[in-house]
Amino acid sequence: MDGSRDARYAIDVEDLTVAYGEIPVLWDVDLQVPEGALCAIVGPNGAGKSTMIKSILGLVEPAAGRVLIEGRPYGEVRRKVGYVPQRGSVDWDFPTTVFDVVMMGRYGALGWFKRPGRTERRLSVEALEQVGMDHLASRHISELSGGQQQRVFIARALVQDAQVYLMDEPLQGVDAQTEKAIIELLRDFRARGKTVVCVHHDLQTVPEYFEWVMLLNVRRIASGPVDEVFTDENLRLTYGGGLAVAAPARPGNGASI
Repeated sequence: MDGSRDARYAIDVEDLTVAYGEIPVLWDVDLQVPEGALCAIVGPNGAGKSTMIKSILGLVEPAAGRVLIEGRPYGEVRRKVGYVPQRGSVDWDFPTTVFDVVMMGRYGALGWFKRPGRTERRLSVEALEQVGMDHLASRHISELSGGQQQRVFIARALVQDAQVYLMDEPLQGVDAQTEKAIIELLRDFRARGKTVVCVHHDLQTVPEYFEWVMLLNVRRIASGPVDEVFTDENLRLTYGGGLAVAAPARPGNGASI
């Protein structure tokens, strides 16, 4: 590898292999996501979806392969990358407020030894307003519902003002109103030229919410534009022959399990 991969891709993963002990979780995976795309990563439980996100972020050490973000290693562009983890992986009993959680999104730009100032507070308030959570800014995070907690994490990502966002199940367990609000924010990101990659579980909404998709089951089954790769055949290869689907290879068709 000569370091000359195409910088037009927001995310460029090549030959990625990750193993936990002797068990491969990702095997020789490639993924290229264009700049400004809304991309879903879908696959069955245990397919390696969360590991894929963590590998791109450098949170998991690969056994082989390479990850570039905007043509450079993650360590060189970390301030341009925002992350929304799975809600279930967060200690919601940690003694902090909604406002403080959002403010944490500014620490990467500030550095750990500089105190947040007026600008950081203003950006945090604006982000909370965008997700409809400004009225709960002083509330302890443990007092929030699941949908409210997810909105707080989206607000924290907003104040990072990143170019690439990686989100692990941002729509998992949220109410319909919160889901709609999050999708509107993701579309706003796309309109501003930002790239969003989400682990996603609901096959029915993939064609409505995303224009790019990766089908993953330890290996990459397919990736590319939704209307090209989100097909019955590829979904059966991803989930197994017993999956009954009607995946939309053309606009207007629905998907069901």
